[in-house]
Amino acid sequence: MENFKYYLSFLFLLIMMGCNTKQNSLPVEVYETSASGNKLEKLTDFTAVENAVAIQLLPDEKFQEIIGFGGAFTESSAYLLNQLGKENRKLIIDAYFGSEGAKYSLTRTHINSCDFSVSNYSYAPVEGDKELKHFSIDEDRDDIIPMIKEAMAVSEDGFKILASPWTASPWMKDNNAWTGGKLLPEYYDTWALFFSKYITAYKKEGIDIWRLTVENEPLGNGNNWESMHFTPEEMVDFVSKYLGPKLEANGQDVKILGYDQNRDELKEWADIMYKDEESAKYFDGMAIHWYASTYDYMPEILNYTHEKAPTKMLIQTEACADAEVPHWQDDKWYWSKEATDWGWDWAPEEQKHLHPKYVPVYRYARDIIGCMNHYVQGWIDWNMVLDTEGGPNWAKNWCLAPVIVDPEKDEVYFTPLYHTMAHFSKYIRPGAVRIGFEISDQDLMMTAAQNPDGSIAVVILNMKEEAKNMKISLGDRSVNIQINAQALQTIIVR
Repeated sequence: MENFKYYLSFLFLLIMMGCNTKQNSLPVEVYETSASGNKLEKLTDFTAVENAVAIQLLPDEKFQEIIGFGGAFTESSAYLLNQLGKENRKLIIDAYFGSEGAKYSLTRTHINSCDFSVSNYSYAPVEGDKELKHFSIDEDRDDIIPMIKEAMAVSEDGFKILASPWTASPWMKDNNAWTGGKLLPEYYDTWALFFSKYITAYKKEGIDIWRLTVENEPLGNGNNWESMHFTPEEMVDFVSKYLGPKLEANGQDVKILGYDQNRDELKEWADIMYKDEESAKYFDGMAIHWYASTYDYMPEILNYTHEKAPTKMLIQTEACADAEVPHWQDDKWYWSKEATDWGWDWAPEEQKHLHPKYVPVYRYARDIIGCMNHYVQGWIDWNMVLDTEGGPNWAKNWCLAPVIVDPEKDEVYFTPLYHTMAHFSKYIRPGAVRIGFEISDQDLMMTAAQNPDGSIAVVILNMKEEAKNMKISLGDRSVNIQINAQALQTIIVR
């Protein structure tokens, strides 16, 4: 009898230990993309180990709301989709916007043509048409508009669209050219009306524009492709006296983001745009690009801009692996320190250190994580689709895209950059809030956000050539996970 009582007590202890283990275990789903070949692979087998990297999630520490992640609808991308067979066209649209794909939630498109257009064009081609009686978006009806509508049809949650002009019609500018020059003062009101007409025209197509930027790269881009220059003071003047009031008077519920260029000069623009209530009134925030460096996401400048105007947005509106021709069906290259950007060749000597060779996957993941951890609310890649040359591009400004196609062979290549983007866009959903965390190993980069459904998405980048063991804790619950060498991992905590 005594032995039987002992047996029951021992059995009860084992059951309770099992219950406690279950209660203290943190339920997670783990997805990994790695240089060794994982592509959003779901991982399930992990064992407890000693000396694991300690990661503590702190959901009570809340920061900015996340608007979303995505890429751009360019004429080049849409033109290429038109050349593919129906099956591959659908494959790409589903991969970016479908429920089983990357679920892009924040996108961009260009107003008038840009370098990633097949040719130069304007919606207002008739010189001297100050009232824009001949305004038309017909140029977009064969390519950009159908691409957007197909994406809308497969996106269950929908997505936001930000629109940017590269230049006004040449006849509105002081140099009467597509590149360089400034908007003539006598056309300020016409150019403001142009934005309003664009919003209305797209709305008639069933496409809502969420935000506008005033000008893509107002500091210029060497006059290599469409551009138009603004100083910070000129942009504030145009927005506060013309564009903002025009949109308001016409009942356009579309807000404006300022700047829209590299972060290295962001501080000056923040000081002028946000100097007083009158200057800041019509700006909903700041748009930024990443081309000032291949590795430095410039956290101090991002923090400064946020602190200057804590209620205003920070949106990354353009990024790509520039000055590179795509490497076809060569995943290894995208994980190798072989890429060079524009600054590799012709950055000023004092800026050369900002443009070393880099690993394309790391550049993307590091920048998105760094931006999120320093108040950026949305991150938009550049072209969604390019060809094997890195175009089409009338200015011969070749770049990479996450998806590369060979239209002649009707073939598609999803580069590791596609999976890198999906680690964020698929699992960190609009309305998520960045939360705090503590990590014991600074070799790992990470960020974390709590989704509207209560789940927590943790994204971790391991740039080292050895795997890392991690113990992730939330309160008194924890889980042991391993991240492979040279890998990006998204961990969903339920």
